[in-house]
Amino acid sequence: MNIINHLKAMPYNKILKGVGVFIVVLVAVLVLVTGLFSWYFTSHKKEIVALVNAKINEKSTASVVIGDIDYKLFKGFPSMTLALSQVVVRDSMWQAHKRTLLRAEKIELRLNVIALLGNQIEMDKIEIQHAKIHLFKGKNGLDNTLLFRVKPKNKEENKKSPPSIDQIILSQVRFISEHQENHKLFDFDSISLQSKVQYDGDNWHAFADLSTHARSMAFNTQRGSFIENKKVEGLLGLDFNAESNSIAVVSKELAIGNTFFEVDARFNLDPNTSPFKIALNATLLWREASSLLSNNISEKVNQFDFKKPIQVGCTINGDMSKTGDPEIIVQAKIKNNDLKLPDGLITACTFDATFTNNYKKGAGFNDANSAITITDMKGKFKTIPFEIPIGIILNLEKTEAAGSFRSNFSITQLNQVINKELMHFSGGQAKVNLDFKFDVQKLRIKKPKFTGNVYVKDAIVNYGPRNLTFLKTDIQLDFTEKALLIKKINFKDNRNSVFMDGRIDNFMTLYYDNPEKMIVNWDIYAPFLDVKQCIVALTSSSGKPAIQEKSQDSFSKELYEVIDKCQVVLKLKADKMTYSKLVATQTKATIVLANNSLRVNNASVQCAGGTVDFEGQLTPEKDHFKWQSETKIQKVNLNQFLEGLNNFGITSFEPRNVKGKLTATAAVQGLLQPGGQLKTNSMTGVAKFEVVKGALIDFKPITNIAKFAFPFRDVNTISFSDLSGDFKINGEKIQVNALKVSSNVLNLDAKGVYSYGRGTRLAMTIPLRNPKKDHLLATDKEREEKRTKGIVLHLLAADVDGKIKIKWNKNHE
Repeated sequence: MNIINHLKAMPYNKILKGVGVFIVVLVAVLVLVTGLFSWYFTSHKKEIVALVNAKINEKSTASVVIGDIDYKLFKGFPSMTLALSQVVVRDSMWQAHKRTLLRAEKIELRLNVIALLGNQIEMDKIEIQHAKIHLFKGKNGLDNTLLFRVKPKNKEENKKSPPSIDQIILSQVRFISEHQENHKLFDFDSISLQSKVQYDGDNWHAFADLSTHARSMAFNTQRGSFIENKKVEGLLGLDFNAESNSIAVVSKELAIGNTFFEVDARFNLDPNTSPFKIALNATLLWREASSLLSNNISEKVNQFDFKKPIQVGCTINGDMSKTGDPEIIVQAKIKNNDLKLPDGLITACTFDATFTNNYKKGAGFNDANSAITITDMKGKFKTIPFEIPIGIILNLEKTEAAGSFRSNFSITQLNQVINKELMHFSGGQAKVNLDFKFDVQKLRIKKPKFTGNVYVKDAIVNYGPRNLTFLKTDIQLDFTEKALLIKKINFKDNRNSVFMDGRIDNFMTLYYDNPEKMIVNWDIYAPFLDVKQCIVALTSSSGKPAIQEKSQDSFSKELYEVIDKCQVVLKLKADKMTYSKLVATQTKATIVLANNSLRVNNASVQCAGGTVDFEGQLTPEKDHFKWQSETKIQKVNLNQFLEGLNNFGITSFEPRNVKGKLTATAAVQGLLQPGGQLKTNSMTGVAKFEVVKGALIDFKPITNIAKFAFPFRDVNTISFSDLSGDFKINGEKIQVNALKVSSNVLNLDAKGVYSYGRGTRLAMTIPLRNPKKDHLLATDKEREEKRTKGIVLHLLAADVDGKIKIKWNKNHE
């Protein structure tokens, strides 16, 4: 208080004078000290350089070249700051490997003046500017870091020479660590570092403000680099432990690229074994994370993407002194995110995932020993909810996946997955419980194996390409290691009711690789089946393309191709079957659907009081369908059979005009229209027939002739003991090779051409004798000998201006 009161009492000019004197004295002292420093540095420059070199050589056997040395007057005052220019440090093997350990434009050293006066070098600060530091070890063992081998010291020396550098600054420094034998390359450019060091005996702690550009952080140059071309910035905490000879690096917020990471790393500095562990944690976007990985990993994970950031933790464990990749473990938590796949999008996606490149201990850290484990995955593929309780993806070189898949959903939700032009669902419920295992090649599923089951209840399905609707369809699918078993399928449409069991061997492999080799075996039972309706389904379309080309709907396109290419074998049994008006029972047939065609083998039906056995094929041909068949008919009721088949399009008589039991063989072909109707005059082939106990009632082709030849006989009802023929069919014309009629009214043999349209020219041989009592003859030989006795008419039925005219056949055989 006395001093303050004294100053207050002093005049103002005296205060200013006192301050001025103090400043003058202070400046004088500074000038004196600076002058002394300048004098000392000038007069002792050689000694100082020798001391610096001795300090360097104390720790090194290197060749050190310093271009110039100077000091800065006021920088670091009252200590002395030496500025070394154009510093080059090389080891003794430089001529062999050509890697310069250090090249710096300037290195500044802050020295303790008191120690310097005592001919000792004590530095408390080092600053390296515009430099390149290159650590190298070649494949042949050459090493440019041998100069750092520490000379042995006794314990007393260690106590007398504790570390004293408490500040390190790097400015525009490039650091390279190249280990060719172990395929490691670390390259950081434009390093800016400011650090403060605190010592605790042989241990020390430092805070470092770092900024650099990572050119390469390759633990294995053959695999690519982590954080390549990324900027790294942040505040680091560094701890050195002398006992373990290791450095710990910690950062709460280290920026790598555009992402902030929490970092915890440990590095062992032993030259013979140098293990390290780096732990990173962050919340970031998927593509940001993949951009930090090496190429061999990022090129795979870039096939996927997440819409929102994910929580990721990564640990990298390795050894700088060993060859090969480090161990990499990545853990991620995904919650309510959208996962983009190459073939679609999974929404509301939640799961935990772990990646490791050391799945089997002792098998090495590599892609072949890598695994991605997924647990408790839930999400929706389009609108289909699903769960994967556990899934694993093994071996990133020859990838295989395995796991379990669960789902329970309304069938109508498939409308968002499958193109409506292929299938449309109106009702039903599905439950899926499957275990899976398959290979992955170029993101395509190969050699899949599924076990488990799928249940479908009360589905209503419309198959678009055929405009075919299945009502109240139930399906049970059992996947085994060898086959897909299709059980208890039953469906109904407007008329048909069908029960089906099926089997597809090696289903999943053929589905993805060779659908044309897939054979679907069906056992089908139908209480009732409308064949014409089935043919309409096979020969009709909805008028729309089956599948529009849409890249986002590749699943529908793939499914349609499988359906279109696979081969289907149906073993059919039907209690009752109809075609047009023809009714058949006890139907058996094997039906093969392949290459867009239908083939019927070993078919047998009972109809019209007899049996029909046939084989046939239906094949697309332009706008129609080509139909081929071989048929054997035994003892069918002729008029019922003809009526059921619409009399094969013949209009010259009606089925009611014919009675009898028909036995016939035929090999014919024709064209079916899209509605299932036979195209007029398209049928060709050959046929033979025989009618037993037959009758012709008001049969116009005969009554027309009888009016001319037998005006006094009753031909309205003709009973015949023999009615047989051998025909060749060619469109609207029938080549009659032989037609034989033996009846109670007349006998007739015909040969020639009969046409439904124009061109009829049919030669007929008609004996005039009345055969009414021929049935009383004892043998067929007698009846045949008497058949042509008496007067025989030779007539010709010919087309004249579109009408059939009967005239004498003068040129008969």
